Amino acid sequence: MKRAIASVIIVALACFFVEQAQAQERKVENRPYTDLRPFHFGVLVGTHFQDIEFQNVGPQTIVYEEEGSSAEKVIACDQDRFDAGFHVGVLGEARLGTYFAFRIAPAMYFGTRHLTFRNYTDVMEDGAPVEEHQEMKSVYISTALDLIYSAKRFNNHRPYIVAGLNPMLNLSGKDTDILKLKRYDCYLELGIGCDFYLPFFKLRPELKFGYSLMDALDTKHADNIKDKNMLAYSKSVSKAQTKFIALTFHFE
Repeated sequence: MKRAIASVIIVALACFFVEQAQAQERKVENRPYTDLRPFHFGVLVGTHFQDIEFQNVGPQTIVYEEEGSSAEKVIACDQDRFDAGFHVGVLGEARLGTYFAFRIAPAMYFGTRHLTFRNYTDVMEDGAPVEEHQEMKSVYISTALDLIYSAKRFNNHRPYIVAGLNPMLNLSGKDTDILKLKRYDCYLELGIGCDFYLPFFKLRPELKFGYSLMDALDTKHADNIKDKNMLAYSKSVSKAQTKFIALTFHFE
């Protein structure tokens, strides 16, 4: 996440210095009236990284009803690596004024979160905690609702900032998973981008951050888990907050 924030700062500074360097030089504008349309459509494609922040419960007592026994466990869960996913979608954008626009962008997000559970109660011969892993596949249908504020166009580029909400529907998750996420989620989105006016279309690269506004963990899943040996792992987390970083290319 720190690297991503640094990337945003670098991109913003690069856009600023490019604009300053070209401030005295005017060029022929491509598609000079494209921003005057009251409404237009486009398509989008991009890549993203999904992150998830867990709140571990710490020491817990697990009751095995079938065996009539109980045990105390200390298990911690973490997402130990980031795998790139991809997303595709369409967009519709309405002009609200000279500098403001409203965009709705239905899309599908495909990705993976790799989770590692470390059992500090049951250790191996060398003293290392026993580990369990889960590949949490994710498929989301999203409908981003964004407000865009753009700077004044100069030549064939126009930087902007964007903020909005992104409700998502989770289509993934199995009963055999150790952890399972809720069916619905909603993200607060913030980002920056720049319009590049090409001869036949407008290209809009955009870097955006999304932070969930709700607890994404399905806490009822542990009660229905089939493999009771995984019960302690399923109950090791009390809360999950999801996040993502997305680099998207809009073609309008």
